[in-house]
Amino acid sequence: MAGIYIHIPFCKQACHYCNFHFSTSLQYKNEFIAALLKEFALRKDEWCTVQFETIYFGGGTPGILTVTEIESILKTIKENYDCTEVQELCLEMNPDDVTLDKMKGLKALGVNRISLGVQSFYEEDLKYMNRSHTAEKAVESISIIKEQFENYTVDLIYGYPLLTDEKLETNVSKLIELEVPHISIYGMTVEPNTALDHFIKKGQEKPLNTASGAKQFEYLMQRLEANGLEHYEISSYAKEGHRAIHNSNYWSGKSYIGFGPGAHSYKENIRAWNISNNALYIKSIENGELNQEEETLSVTDILNEFVLLGLRVKEGLHLKKYKALSSQEQFNTMLLKAEKHIAKGLLEKTDDVLKLTKKGRLYCDGISADFFVD
Repeated sequence: MAGIYIHIPFCKQACHYCNFHFSTSLQYKNEFIAALLKEFALRKDEWCTVQFETIYFGGGTPGILTVTEIESILKTIKENYDCTEVQELCLEMNPDDVTLDKMKGLKALGVNRISLGVQSFYEEDLKYMNRSHTAEKAVESISIIKEQFENYTVDLIYGYPLLTDEKLETNVSKLIELEVPHISIYGMTVEPNTALDHFIKKGQEKPLNTASGAKQFEYLMQRLEANGLEHYEISSYAKEGHRAIHNSNYWSGKSYIGFGPGAHSYKENIRAWNISNNALYIKSIENGELNQEEETLSVTDILNEFVLLGLRVKEGLHLKKYKALSSQEQFNTMLLKAEKHIAKGLLEKTDDVLKLTKKGRLYCDGISADFFVD
């Protein structure tokens, strides 16, 4: 079983922290959709024996599309790929794209999960991020989604200078009060060449405070788990039965095919990605060609990814599988390094599994990097 990812490369405006591929111009939207439908047909032979269990619309802002446009995309996918076993059909949205009619229309198409990018319920914070919606619209959109969907998730961001501990507590309390079944909370990072990176370098915005961010992360773990949400992945919390299937498949190393400019695919240790340019993507597809690069993962790449993904999730890093992927020397070295982190209370070893402790989750990236094989 595998997943389908569809990248919709359009946004109303650019969030200051975002480094994903997108355009704020809708000039090529119709041409893009036509090319996307053609890409489905171009690549069907490559995946003709694969059954898919998830379809995920990401971006960009997929919610910027009309229900009719999404219907044409889904229709063409199902004509070219085996989607009979799809369990989760998820679409990302911003609050300003949420209306009752649109939610009803998406539900009628078979969409059964909405991913809503709220980020904050404070106006000044939304302006700092250059988000396109208001705090009032964020609350309203969650209420509308709840009317139509039992399964949905809301994104928040923590760890930026404007976010006081009191604001974070209010943001989280709002989601708990609204009984949101899945919450993804990401620490803000300063990615190269983003507007936020530029502002900080120019002294127009304060740099991020890592100590404050760590404190907020600890608060999030305590508060959300105390309210019945399972911390099943570093940035993800879910009520029972509401884990994200598509994302969980990424973390477990399952195959996926990505359509649209900038989208990645993974199958049999080969990773491929489409060109991150709307005009060039459209031109190549119109000519019946894929403008794509690919790489075959080495044994070392596979081993390091296994560590990175395994430590992110609640289930942890399975040692028997690590041993099967590595040499005896690599395995012994990893165990020695693990003992160091266990002694510091950052890791725990249970039977065949290494897991991060609550304290260790604060250092997930660093511990993973320590285990990486050069």
